[in-house]
Amino acid sequence: MNPRGGAAVARLDELGAIEAGAVLCLRLWCAGPDTPERRAFEAEAGDHGGRAALAAIGGLCDMMRAYGRRPLMRHDIACGCVGGDEACLARIVEAATAGDRDDAMLMATLLVRADLACGFVAFAEQAGVALARLAVTPATPAPSRLH
Repeated sequence: MNPRGGAAVARLDELGAIEAGAVLCLRLWCAGPDTPERRAFEAEAGDHGGRAALAAIGGLCDMMRAYGRRPLMRHDIACGCVGGDEACLARIVEAATAGDRDDAMLMATLLVRADLACGFVAFAEQAGVALARLAVTPATPAPSRLH
């Protein structure tokens, strides 16, 4: 039996860039600042919106930890599945980024108290903007080798 919010509802590769980025940032934030995966993410994507996305997701995590309806369930960093709570958070970030604030606030009430939904969506918008910027940033090409 899966704990509430932990049941797999999707696969990471089925999500759009912003939603997948939100799930990955959630997992990286919850894993802690000293994990090799988080350090690698910050080194590679930090200047292109990665740090801003992590900070905004961190704000969401802090709100969920303090005012959440129940503990947030998440999967391991490398897991290809997306849990129910992760999918809900990803959808909130995507809706907030698309300007669908009313939908985002309604979904936010599934995770936090209703009186905090507006602030929660503000963090989600920040995360979404940073993730959108990151999604359009070209990957750093490997340096050319002459020999």
